[in-house]
Amino acid sequence: MFLQQACATMGRATVPIIAPAIVGDLGVDPAFVGLFVGTAAVAGLLTTLGCSGFILRYGAIRMTQVGMTALALGLAAAASGLLPLFAVGALAVGLGSAVSTPSSSHLLVRYATPRQGPLVFSIKQTGVPLGLMLSGVLAPFLVVVVGWQGSLLAMAAICLAVGVPMQALRARYDDDRNPAQPLSLLDVRTTVRDVLARPDLRMLGMAAFSFVGLQSVFSAFLVLYLVEGLGYGLAEAGTVFSVAMAGAVPARIMWGWIAGRFVEARRLLAILGVLMCGAALLTAFLSAAWPIGAVMAVAVMLSGTAVSWHGVLIAEVARLAPPGRVGGMTGGVLAFGDAAALVLPLVFSGLLVATGSYAAGFAMAALPPLATAVYLTVRGKAAADLPSRGC
Repeated sequence: MFLQQACATMGRATVPIIAPAIVGDLGVDPAFVGLFVGTAAVAGLLTTLGCSGFILRYGAIRMTQVGMTALALGLAAAASGLLPLFAVGALAVGLGSAVSTPSSSHLLVRYATPRQGPLVFSIKQTGVPLGLMLSGVLAPFLVVVVGWQGSLLAMAAICLAVGVPMQALRARYDDDRNPAQPLSLLDVRTTVRDVLARPDLRMLGMAAFSFVGLQSVFSAFLVLYLVEGLGYGLAEAGTVFSVAMAGAVPARIMWGWIAGRFVEARRLLAILGVLMCGAALLTAFLSAAWPIGAVMAVAVMLSGTAVSWHGVLIAEVARLAPPGRVGGMTGGVLAFGDAAALVLPLVFSGLLVATGSYAAGFAMAALPPLATAVYLTVRGKAAADLPSRGC
């Protein structure tokens, strides 16, 4: 599950990472990256809302394989260099990456106790910064060696190399699948309704929206910011991005360990919201005059918060979800994040076109996490003060 999470993230991040090469070769506006990210987010949103029935019917391993295959096909379509196929590729990439977390949550909750959950899910979710780190190192290197199209095809091959051998695990880990599980478009409505009906899950949905929004802006635009805004070379910018992602790996494990032993998950998420807001504002103030070490430090601060909260939130969803509904509830909460992954990069692109400033976009993306921190603190305390109603 760790490996497939890394591939899912790497596949989704590759196009934004090598965007300067794509933009330069195709002669399109840098805001094109926001359109790709937004299109992938639409597919991700629909996938996370509707994947519950498919996971129950076909199993977590099979749906993971479907996701890896979709990622490979999407990257191959983008490698064609044709703008219409870029749109098709973005949809496939969004679908393939979105099914990863609900599937793995469905599987892991069978083996992790509630106390182990935050740490176990955080370890699995370290595949996200690892995938971003690998894309930040490998993709720019491959652009130099085989061009941006060859880079996309190489990433597609890696996804298939992870997905195909998982067939050997299916008999053991998909033993809970139900071939009679009905599939219905109403699953989307049911999932949204079930999340919105519970205050605790609504709070987690808001956290997913604001945190994924900032993470999407960070992963989609940091390299462009460094190259177009601060004058870095692509390889140098990719190195900064990769160092930031390397810092997110121990941060994820640390937050999961803290949530499992010392700090209640909701309170820790509120603290992280404040920290990532501050780091995003610092990112907005980066300057070409800053030494690269200082730029790296700020990028590590942002990745250590905005890219490192997932295990805590997903474990909390798994703890609160009804039996047998972990995959669906995880998808429902993360659908709020996919909505943010659609909206915030598009808003960022709009601000970039209107102002020509990357700083304005990062400052904008800093505000939702702060609002979420306040909401989690105030509403969470109010909920804790109310008598239990058995929900």
